Amino acid sequence: MTIEDRDEAHLITHALAKDTLSKIRDVDTEQVAFRKGLVKLGRICGYEIIDGAMETEYVSLETPMAETTGERVKGLDDVVIINVLRAATPFVEGLLKAFPRAKQGVISAGRDEEAGMNEDGEFPITVDYVKLPEIGPEDTVIVADPMLATGSTMTAVLEHVLTDADPENVFVLSAVSAPAGLLRVREAVPEADLLTVSIDDHLDDDGFIVPGLGDAGDRAFRTK
Repeated sequence: MTIEDRDEAHLITHALAKDTLSKIRDVDTEQVAFRKGLVKLGRICGYEIIDGAMETEYVSLETPMAETTGERVKGLDDVVIINVLRAATPFVEGLLKAFPRAKQGVISAGRDEEAGMNEDGEFPITVDYVKLPEIGPEDTVIVADPMLATGSTMTAVLEHVLTDADPENVFVLSAVSAPAGLLRVREAVPEADLLTVSIDDHLDDDGFIVPGLGDAGDRAFRTK
């Protein structure tokens, strides 16, 4: 098992996940390699969710040689992936390689950088667009955002996702997270399981993760 239970979150410790994260952290990793790295990391994380959190069932089948028993993953048709625009787009592309039949939702949400972080470590959040599929009680919901910094954006997103839904499992998936953000999301939405590849040191005075990996959206889409 390569998912470890930490106080703040569940940590994905797969060697390829750590290797890929190290490559995209590097300031010298250019746009295409960064975006491909996020795709790869999303795929690895998807497989880890399958291995660590989804059940299997025994099935009867017939090979070209004989009848036998095999195992299949249960619930692969009951997965909903929420893309937190825009940085999560390549991350979600990778997740879809692990969950090709998943339903998809999109939420455009971002913090007001001009307003700045308040004394409680939160930002005002603007939600511009929400398009969600129907979420049933048997569904596994994965809300993906590569960066979980203050947790302000994620708590706002989860409020929209869970307003009229009570799914069986809710996963908040990030590549890098700050302890303060994990704590905020855990307190606001205790039913969500927090999954991350790295719990970084701290947030700076502007609310950015240190050491982090920079602005994932800007690096993936070369907007700066």
